[in-house]
Amino acid sequence: MPGPYPREFREDVVAVARRRESGVTIKQIATDFGVSEATLQNWLRQADVEEGKRPGQTADEAAEMRELRRRNRLLEQENEVLRKAAAYLSQANLKLGGSPK
Repeated sequence: MPGPYPREFREDVVAVARRRESGVTIKQIATDFGVSEATLQNWLRQADVEEGKRPGQTADEAAEMRELRRRNRLLEQENEVLRKAAAYLSQANLKLGGSPK
């Protein structure tokens, strides 16, 4: 699978598609730039979201969400380690004769 297209390229193709003359189809523009029609449609839709013309998640919001999910996973792992350590230490304390006086 090829890597993602550079941001500047996507922006240029979207600009050309938006300024197209009547009679020129999205399919023709996509073919001229070597991308699929569906890809160009997705870029146009995402550009509308980024510009606030259409509801949806912007690239910045998506990046923030990915970071928050990553951080949440890390915190959940840390909590699990602490739970296991607390359980282990409480069991060890019981085996040593209970609580200190």
